[in-house]
Amino acid sequence: MAENNNIKILSLGCRLNALEAEKIQQKLAGVMDAAVLVNTCAVTGEAERQSGQTVRKLARENPNAPIFVTGCAATRNPDLFYQIPNAIVIKNSDKMNTDAYINALAAAPCHFTTPRIDTFNHQSAKLSKQFIQVQNGCNHKCAYCVTRLLRGPAVSFPYTDILSDVRVAIQNGFYEIVLTGVDTASYARDGMLISDVCRNLLNDVPEIRRLRISSFDPAVPEIFKIIDLMRTDKRMMPHMHLSMQSGSDTILRAMGRRHSADTVRRIVEYAGNDITFSWDIICGFPSETDELFKETLDLVRIARPIKIHAFPFSARPDTKAFNMPNQVNRSISKKRVHQITQMANEIRHQFMTVALGQTVSVLVEENNIARTPHDIDVKIIGNAVPARTICNVKLLKIQDDMYIGEIA
Repeated sequence: MAENNNIKILSLGCRLNALEAEKIQQKLAGVMDAAVLVNTCAVTGEAERQSGQTVRKLARENPNAPIFVTGCAATRNPDLFYQIPNAIVIKNSDKMNTDAYINALAAAPCHFTTPRIDTFNHQSAKLSKQFIQVQNGCNHKCAYCVTRLLRGPAVSFPYTDILSDVRVAIQNGFYEIVLTGVDTASYARDGMLISDVCRNLLNDVPEIRRLRISSFDPAVPEIFKIIDLMRTDKRMMPHMHLSMQSGSDTILRAMGRRHSADTVRRIVEYAGNDITFSWDIICGFPSETDELFKETLDLVRIARPIKIHAFPFSARPDTKAFNMPNQVNRSISKKRVHQITQMANEIRHQFMTVALGQTVSVLVEENNIARTPHDIDVKIIGNAVPARTICNVKLLKIQDDMYIGEIA
């Protein structure tokens, strides 16, 4: 978020939401005196509830400012926000259109003759890496996913636009670039796939020092080309987040996913020991028995992801999974979340222990907290190191799930 900007932004949910909110802020800053923008999330029922709660609080605190509400929750359930005074809903299809905000403000029942922001205590994280959006939307039909319904079909952005965004990021002092989207792995435009985008960026912008992909569908064969690129160009970071969701073939088929447990085994085997993965896992999908959940745990033991983002299944209206039989009790889902998270934490600790004593290149973020190529935090002891610095650090010990290190 830009300092002292007349447009304040609050983004809920995914990193893509935050990136879009920043772009919208830039668009609105020159055409409005004051406004608050909330980019909402609807990935789970709880996320949607929190979106409504957040907007209501902002509206109470800022009765003299228009509160623009966009994103997935505003698109899926606009009635949740229509009842909130001075909230103006902008659906996903219009969220990047400046005129949509201008026209909606003009048509709003509340007139803001001298709009002002009274209270805004939400500070955006100051990132040392720059996220670059390469696509939007998704063409797949996962049974649990409401996001694809709210963001529409997959659209890949022109490489020239991506290249321009990356060059601007470099000019602004960002040397780690993270490519992101709703279904980044599906990128396809002008004869280029996502591996081509990565390779071309590394060639066309030699100033890039670290390049990552935010998340990847393991069903897409491009993943093997990305792994090859990790091996041949050390600027391609050796860590990838996989949208796994389950390790049981039975559950993966019920979800409508396109990969299998064997797919992941082959990916991990191909990657070898020097490349690591983190996973998303949904616990308690309909019909997931203890035996089927054990299949996911067994795959974790084999594939050894160093981090798992596990969460209980949330039935979303208008998705196939919403009315599936054999819904799993939420208390069971939460127990499974705890179980698989604990297992992943043990694997992570083992991986971290092996690296003790090594010297690694890190990107410094805030307060001397840095990040390794495998996306693990390091607390650097000693003198303050400026954010966005890339430096070598010796890993001394592990404390509270992070390394303690010193400048080498």
